[in-house]
Amino acid sequence: MKQLSIGLAARVLPVMLNRSAEQRLAILIYHRVVPKRDPMRPDEPTVEEFDWQMRLLRQHFSPLSLLEAVERLAEGTLPRRAVCVTFDDGYSDNERHALPVLQKYAVPATVFVSTGFLNGGRMWNDSVIEAIRIANVETLDLRDIELGCYSLQSNTERLEAIDTILRSIKHLDPAVRGARVQAIENRVDSLPDDLMMTDEQIQSLALGDVTIGAHTVNHPILASISNDAALSEIQISKSYLEALLQQPCEVFAYPNGKPGQDYAEEHSAMVRELGFKAAVSTHWGVSTRGSDRFQLPRFTPWDRQELKFALRLLASYKDVDPLLQGSR
Repeated sequence: MKQLSIGLAARVLPVMLNRSAEQRLAILIYHRVVPKRDPMRPDEPTVEEFDWQMRLLRQHFSPLSLLEAVERLAEGTLPRRAVCVTFDDGYSDNERHALPVLQKYAVPATVFVSTGFLNGGRMWNDSVIEAIRIANVETLDLRDIELGCYSLQSNTERLEAIDTILRSIKHLDPAVRGARVQAIENRVDSLPDDLMMTDEQIQSLALGDVTIGAHTVNHPILASISNDAALSEIQISKSYLEALLQQPCEVFAYPNGKPGQDYAEEHSAMVRELGFKAAVSTHWGVSTRGSDRFQLPRFTPWDRQELKFALRLLASYKDVDPLLQGSR
């Protein structure tokens, strides 16, 4: 009955929304796929959830690789209910847990990699999350680094502390942010060094027909650093991946990805000039033929029930790219 309802909605809802014949592309953002629910990362899908999500995409949508979708959108040959799957950052579970599911349902995907954290590195936000996870104190006092004081007596309070700290330091100058993260790390025992992929895992993904894209070296907010530093971040990540895989790196994802806030037009120009063929952002919506292929919108699928997931994704095709003239 559930599959019948989804199938019926897939046929009827686009017609009701007057979107059945239009060229629309939905691009989904993932970061991690975890073996079981993680109380410190409650929004990340489990393997079981990711499995039924990819099954739904294969059964009721038209999953495409990102570059194929972009080219077909430009040509006007995009199939109905076109969708792309993308991952940001380069977590090792992309290869360990997501890849087998993607292959099971023959769903193409793109993984955008921040190359500076590979082979034992750790992203700054993960350092905060893992430090809060293992902190063996009831109260974490960070007032000496201007980050407040937090109760850690429950998982809910730990999550609130993580959210507040991450929001407070996300847009700081990378050097300042790094110093504050290091001060937090110094308050706990050793943190995990296997969260991000190794070179070999990236090669495994590429051999599994997953597109590998660049996501800078150190995942800075591009608008917070100089243009020279931003160009270097983008170019070095591209070169690293091309040398590793012996093939062109043709797609890019802006860190954090909000246009006008996290990156600007000059950064899009850098991406074009460096030879990328497309780039993705995080402004919410679906692409049309008028979308800028170097600022494609994406969104995160939140629902944990199959019918709600499918219905929300179907309804999303009405949400035109907000960067298009008159769509705000």
